Formats: sequence, C-alpha cells, structure tokens
Amino acid sequence: MVMKGKKGIILGVANNKSIAYGIAKQCAEQGATIAFTYLNDSLKKRVVPIAEEFGFSDYVYPCDVSNPEEIKALKESLEKDMGQIDFIVHSIAFAPKEGLSGRFYDIGKDAFDIAMDISVYSLIEVTRELKPLMSDSSSILTLTYYGGAKYIPNYNLMGVAKAALEMTVKYMSEDLGKDGIRVNAISAGPIKTLAAAGIGEFRFMLKWNEAHAPLKKNVTTTEVGNSGMYLLSDLSSAVTGEIHYVDCGFNIMGMPATTFNEDGKQVIAWNGDK
Repeated sequence: MVMKGKKGIILGVANNKSIAYGIAKQCAEQGATIAFTYLNDSLKKRVVPIAEEFGFSDYVYPCDVSNPEEIKALKESLEKDMGQIDFIVHSIAFAPKEGLSGRFYDIGKDAFDIAMDISVYSLIEVTRELKPLMSDSSSILTLTYYGGAKYIPNYNLMGVAKAALEMTVKYMSEDLGKDGIRVNAISAGPIKTLAAAGIGEFRFMLKWNEAHAPLKKNVTTTEVGNSGMYLLSDLSSAVTGEIHYVDCGFNIMGMPATTFNEDGKQVIAWNGDK
C-alpha cells in the first residue's frame, strides 16, 4: 500500500459523489489515515458517515475557511489528535449565484471578493496555518477546472477564481519546495457533483465533453481519485507546480473532431442524443 503510514486532511468533502470523496477512498484503500472537515451542521451530517465508512470517525472537525479562528482551531485539533501530517487536500470553492450567470462585467465587487477569498486565498491561509505540522516530504493538492484556462459558458467568476488558484499553485510550489513540500492541482473533467449543480447547462457540458474528448467518455470520481492518490503519495515525489488534467484528454482539443455523413458532407462528431 503506497500510502501506508501517511496522515492527512481533506477539506471540502460534500458527499459520496464528490471528487474529494473519490480521492479519500483511493487514499484510504492505499493505507492513509485521513481527517475530514465540514462547513456547518448541515454538511456535518454528510461528512461524519463518510469518515465512519473509512474508519476515521475520530478525525472530523468544523472549518469555515472564511473564519481564520476556525482554521487556527483546526490546526490545534490536528496537532493534538494526529501530530504530524503528510498531505492536505483543498477541495473548496464558492462563488455567489450572480457570479455564475448573466453578463460577466456585471459581477459585483462583493461577489468577486467572496469567490477569491473562499476559492483561492483559503488555500494559502490553510497551508500557512498547518505548515508547522507538515512533514518534510508533504504534498498539497487542490482542485481546478479547464474554465480557469479557457472560456467555458456559465462558469464566469469561477473561471477567474480557478485561474488565480492555478497560479497560486505555481507560486506556492516554488516557495514551499525548499521545505520539501509539493503543491499540485488536478483539473478534472465535468462530473455530476453538488458543486456542478450550480453551473448552467451542465448536462450539455457533460454531453459535449463525452462527444469530443479523445477517450469519448466522461471521467469518474474513481479515476480522479486515483490521480489524486498518486499526487499525494511518494510515487510523485519529483512532481510539483503541475496542473494535472484528468479529463479523458478533452483539454488537448483545439477544435471538435469531424466526420462525414452518408452524403459525404463534413459534420461535427456528436453523440449528444445517445
């Protein structure tokens, strides 16, 4: 088991359909001990059963990353209960509804500030607070999406936040590399998660990706979980500052592949009606 003896924390597991759950499952199966956080009592009801499923019910903590005092309390709890940790998974992002619809230039400053604080700055703040607990061969992993690199309809403010997050990964990887800490991000393809429910026309996005990705399918949480486990383990000991795409190859496409119909006319390959 490649993560036997490793201890870490995953922030942002929403339910057993989330990407963070997929990462937790693969890490646990490889021997890792995992702590979990929850935002509020409503989400606690979802997170506690997940921790119990993996046998880690003693390692569940509240943490609203918009509250610095809760991050400090998390550090104290982890130090008391786990001592040293070897990895952090940051699976937290949020943008107000107004930031995910309408004209982009109409987005208000308050919405912009909230999205950047929760989706980006929280990675910096959590890392700074927990760094004293991290071993000298630790790994930090966050989650991004292709909308941070290219325009994606209805992604709007979250796309800008993910762009900032990806550059944060690069700057943090250089800054923390001297301490033996690696920082990477996974850019997963679209998956039906709680977070995805807030994105307009998401079903069409799934169909489009399935039709035009080289592997002609959508990625699963298990597949993303396997990649996450790799980036958190010593198997990736020389990998840092990377945006690792796990999207069935969709990100390489410059334009949709084409085919020909029975009349010999060129058409866009599409299986959206399956």
